[in-house]
Amino acid sequence: MANKFKKGDSVIVITGSQKGKIGKIKSILNDRVVVEGVNFAKVHKKPTSQSAGQIIEIEKSIHISNISHEEDGKAVKIKFTIDSGEKEVFTRKYRVSKKTGKKIS
Repeated sequence: MANKFKKGDSVIVITGSQKGKIGKIKSILNDRVVVEGVNFAKVHKKPTSQSAGQIIEIEKSIHISNISHEEDGKAVKIKFTIDSGEKEVFTRKYRVSKKTGKKIS
């Protein structure tokens, strides 16, 4: 089955403490995604002989069920459509917004 989310898609968080935030997908890990600008956590790094100790902020992953595709600042559902080319041999599967019918690249 095709995955409805891909790296670089614009998504909105639909549940949780980060609800309403919009960002692009940085990476996908099985059933979790890392979204740019969402779900920051502070990590304490111990000092080593090469570097001093520090506190850094990193983006943590969120579950894929907590996000949705975003269009005009609102969550939209998507569907898959099959488009056949000139010849019946070549068919392509596209992701399309159910609300507007626009193709999602």
